[in-house]
Amino acid sequence: MHTPNDPNTNYEAINRASWNDRTEVHFDSEFYDNTTFLEGRNSLNPIELPLLGDLEGQSVLHLQCHFGQDTISMARMGANAVGVDLSDLSIERARELNDKAGANARFIRCNVYDLPQHLDETFDVVFASYGTIGWLPDIQQWADLVARYLKPGGRLVFAEFHPVVWMFDDDFKSVAYRYFNSGPIKEENSGTYTDEQAPIQAKYVSWNHGLSEVVTALRTAGLQLTTFQEFDYSPYDCFSGTEEFEPGKFRIKSIGNKLPMVYALVANK
Repeated sequence: MHTPNDPNTNYEAINRASWNDRTEVHFDSEFYDNTTFLEGRNSLNPIELPLLGDLEGQSVLHLQCHFGQDTISMARMGANAVGVDLSDLSIERARELNDKAGANARFIRCNVYDLPQHLDETFDVVFASYGTIGWLPDIQQWADLVARYLKPGGRLVFAEFHPVVWMFDDDFKSVAYRYFNSGPIKEENSGTYTDEQAPIQAKYVSWNHGLSEVVTALRTAGLQLTTFQEFDYSPYDCFSGTEEFEPGKFRIKSIGNKLPMVYALVANK
């Protein structure tokens, strides 16, 4: 259920509570499969792995890391990795997972916009992926933050669900929402993407961000786009009515390969 929301809504408190509730369900889910992760599975996908490349000895800042699987995966790849997330419980679980994995990642709990109050370093790589910027109202502020945390010559590696995906209703039967950013959207749904029957009532506030909005913000922040890719599948089974047409690749069954589902980019400072 999507409805326009008052711009003055306290989105941070709403989304923080929502992600705390979701983390309770997500952490033990088959979707995230912490059992095989702790056995050594790398949680990163074939979309972003080639863009990240060799991380040995690299410093990486992971924005909106949830409970840190990708952060820990990058630490296992040799990176000095720091993960940031809004959710108290996500960061608590990330630290637990990091200890169990014997990794050396660090984690910070804060709104991504408030990160300069908590972290004063620069990094070789800033990384964010899949379902992140939709929780942020101001993409220019996000892009400026990325630039602030990159060393000269550093790079943003970013993979995200395509904004066209968010135009559809939950069942992908009709185009229900505007491609462009029209301000905050208030949502309320039961369950979560790892378990539609989970006994939680999720309330949250999000924003749609078109490709031109993202690219323009990065360029305005002084970053140079060096790679841009689009993909006709999702590496996650997190939408309604999907089919796995190849291992680890999911499409909306009724739409097939006609819909761009993910984009990825690299932007250098």
